[in-house]
Amino acid sequence: MVLLFLSLVLVPVSAAVHRVLGRDTGWFAAAALIGLGAAALPWIGPIVEGEVLEEHLPWIPTVDVGISLRLDGLGMVFLLLVLFIGALVMAYSARYFSAQKRTNDYYIWMLLFVFAMSGMVMADDLILLFVFWEFTTLCSFFLINRSGDKAPAPAQRTLLITMAGGLGLLTAVLLTIVATGTTRISEALQHEVWQQDGVFTSVVAVLVVLAAFTKSAQFPFHLWLPDAMVAPAPVSAYLHAAAMVKAGIYLLLRFSPAFEGVVIWQTLLIVCGLITALIGALFAMQRHDIKEIMAYSTVSQLGFLVTVIGVGTPTALAAATIHVIAHALFKSSLFMMVGIIEHEAHSRDIRKLNGLHRTMRVSGVITLIACLSMAGIPPLMGFVSKEHLLAGFLSAEFGAGLTWLITGLMVLAAVGTFAYCGRIVLGSFTSYTGAGRQDEVLEPMRPEASHEAPLSFYLPALLPAAAGLMLGFTPQIFDGLVSAAASAASTVEYEAHFLLWHGFTVDLALSATVMVVGVVLVLSRTRVDSLIPRTILPFTGVQVVERLRTGSIAFGRRVGDITRTDVHGLHLTVPGILLGGIFVAGILAAPFVGELTPGHTRMTDWVLIGLLVAFLIGSVVAQSRTAAVVLVGGAGFVVAAWYFLLGAIDVGMTQLLVEILTVVVLVLVMRKLPKRFHEVSRTRTVVSAAVAIAFGVMAFIAAFALTGRRGQSPVAEWYLENTYEEAQATNIINSILVDFRALDTFGELTVLGVAGFAILALLNSAFSTSDNAPAASRLWVGTPISNAEDNTTAMRMVFNWMAPFIILLSVVLLVRGHYESGGGFIAALVAGGFFALRYLVAPSDSAVKLRFDYAMVIVGGIMTGAAVGLLGFLEGSYLRPIMWDIPLPWGGEFTFTTALIFDVGIYLAVIGAVLVALDRLGQAQRYPAELLRAHRKAFGTPEGQPHNSEHRYVDPGDVPLEVDPTAGEDTTSMQEVSDR
Repeated sequence: MVLLFLSLVLVPVSAAVHRVLGRDTGWFAAAALIGLGAAALPWIGPIVEGEVLEEHLPWIPTVDVGISLRLDGLGMVFLLLVLFIGALVMAYSARYFSAQKRTNDYYIWMLLFVFAMSGMVMADDLILLFVFWEFTTLCSFFLINRSGDKAPAPAQRTLLITMAGGLGLLTAVLLTIVATGTTRISEALQHEVWQQDGVFTSVVAVLVVLAAFTKSAQFPFHLWLPDAMVAPAPVSAYLHAAAMVKAGIYLLLRFSPAFEGVVIWQTLLIVCGLITALIGALFAMQRHDIKEIMAYSTVSQLGFLVTVIGVGTPTALAAATIHVIAHALFKSSLFMMVGIIEHEAHSRDIRKLNGLHRTMRVSGVITLIACLSMAGIPPLMGFVSKEHLLAGFLSAEFGAGLTWLITGLMVLAAVGTFAYCGRIVLGSFTSYTGAGRQDEVLEPMRPEASHEAPLSFYLPALLPAAAGLMLGFTPQIFDGLVSAAASAASTVEYEAHFLLWHGFTVDLALSATVMVVGVVLVLSRTRVDSLIPRTILPFTGVQVVERLRTGSIAFGRRVGDITRTDVHGLHLTVPGILLGGIFVAGILAAPFVGELTPGHTRMTDWVLIGLLVAFLIGSVVAQSRTAAVVLVGGAGFVVAAWYFLLGAIDVGMTQLLVEILTVVVLVLVMRKLPKRFHEVSRTRTVVSAAVAIAFGVMAFIAAFALTGRRGQSPVAEWYLENTYEEAQATNIINSILVDFRALDTFGELTVLGVAGFAILALLNSAFSTSDNAPAASRLWVGTPISNAEDNTTAMRMVFNWMAPFIILLSVVLLVRGHYESGGGFIAALVAGGFFALRYLVAPSDSAVKLRFDYAMVIVGGIMTGAAVGLLGFLEGSYLRPIMWDIPLPWGGEFTFTTALIFDVGIYLAVIGAVLVALDRLGQAQRYPAELLRAHRKAFGTPEGQPHNSEHRYVDPGDVPLEVDPTAGEDTTSMQEVSDR
């Protein structure tokens, strides 16, 4: 738990360090990850001995959600790769990027990726596993998307594919939780339902395979990985060597015990894995860009892993684990070397690279060692893992014919691996004669155009390559850890034994065959290269996904066009049908509810109904927008009064305050609208009135029939009896919001914040793109109302006296909400009234411009709510309120609860959302500065100086406006202003 927490804390710490070190933050991050990895090393001993490390922190115990971590041999292998390969990539990044390159967000997303991967491989909770899984997807998207102008499309395609798999994993997680009755992975995988319900097991198996295939780039989802190569080399080295693509492999290994012997599981893994390994090798042989070759080689190697996991024997699972380690070493080194070659030789095309072995000898040696390991040449680690892969294929329990067919196809893919490894080394560092056919040959670069990278640059790539060489001599050091990992991925205990020399075995014979045939292909590379087709199908996978992406966008736009209209009928049809259904249900239920008898109503009800009808009729027939706003507000005030009479004080106060602020916002909006509504025909008026009355009647009958005059529900009775004892609160409504259902309120709080930002974005967009907005404030020029300074004097005097009392009332309502009517929402609306008055009494928007970022007020409110939730852990559950009895100086005690601080979060978020609307709508609409600059440029006018010719520069403010007295709006268009 501490390790996971520190990996998260490293993110903001590195962001702060970046302000001082810049790109050298990579060294700091590398040292931190090495420290975390070193702290985890002592756990290997107990794990090898059979111990499993487990920790559980309750999050929301009532729904069995918690942070459950479990570290066994399988999780330990992946955790060490995530931390140590991550450290190498961080150190490499410190020299890969230039000092001028913006890298702060890069380090943030990379370290968040480390946190997400660490959490995923240690998670023992299905919900937690899914959260971390999707977090890796988002981090990958942002890391790719930040990589230049060409990056957004590949990033979106990658996101679509991997998130489709995430939906599959979500479905599998939910089905598993329902069927097993637990969210703990270790318990769920041991449940008997996997053996008892074959249909359920097969469905979940397919969903898990879908998730893993999309993340680990398996056919037919393999296309995203080469497409994501637009990302820089460090991202490719980490995400596509040690981390993201290995997430799918981890998922398959983790769920293997549940699907052992399941036909559809083995069929999908073996068939798709074989296809992926073969086509990955073929596509690598087609490419000339060494980064593309590396990408398809990764696809191919992942196909090896998926196939051997599909075989499913303990030997095969141990082989998959050791190859995961070997692959992380040689592939991370090779991807970092691609970045060095591109950085120092300014090209990745083997048709242009020429003789780099003369000027980049160290780089050549590193690349050679890593490629030899990937090709499976002794005595490197890749040779050991490849031999065990072959042994894993031969251990399949499918019958001799099928077993040898699978093994033979894998040997063919391994030959392809040997061939494209030769293509990488010879193509990058020698005068490669097999770089392409005659029509593809490019002018080679001069050797002196490149130079060797400094030690600090190639050292992170050298270390994993050297480790692959040295560990090849002593692979037995992995026996214990890989045995523990294979046992965790299987239903039986297994002991692995790794040696460089096993004697003369079938595995060795197959390896020798691969090497001999591979050498022949490399020696005849020119001939082989000319025979390999450059295209197989008339389309590519990327083109297919792009058509799906653009097609879905076009389809969404088409669906939106259907309802993107001002015709009310189209908008009201669907809710009208739904309301009709509720009306029918209400009619059927009405006889069992009650009736309108004198005992069910009071005289005040009818008086209020009469007032409400009067206000609504007035608002409907009003021709003036101002009158309509006032009348609608009056109807809202009547509803608030009704709440007060019924005893719902909190609801009434909320309704009253919302109505006040709504009127203010509508007034600000009306400044930009005509004074009067447009005329409509009498027929349309009659039809609209009939529809409105019918809707109203149906809504009334349905609401009365389905709710009626029932007494208190059992839930309401429970709250009445237990609220004070459980929460020390006498205001039950507020206590429900901030105590019992605080998680719901926190969700609504977040939605409110998002809505505030949406309003901000919408209004910013409207103001920045408007090219014909009327200067409505000039409509009153020449009238007594035009002098804002004089006309607001009286209101300013009143406001100056009222302001302290409004703020005091807001604070009192906030503090007393736990015991009396009030709370964060109501208090914030009162404070919103303060800001609304502040705007109304100001002579201009500039005089009342906010001096702080109101958007951060929203963020502060949400963060306050989240932080208070963490305090609940002191009592064992997220968002659980904590109470302290504080003695008062005059006697007695005051019960302080963290629910009050949660209310402060609500308070801030609501105020922020109100300020967004007031500040943006309160700004005067001005003509864009671009128009003024266009005038000056067109007429050659110096800044601020009018021209004396007949085409004198005209300030829009000097143009006499043509006002339609009936419409009440400015009819002077921007084009007319420009013409004048």
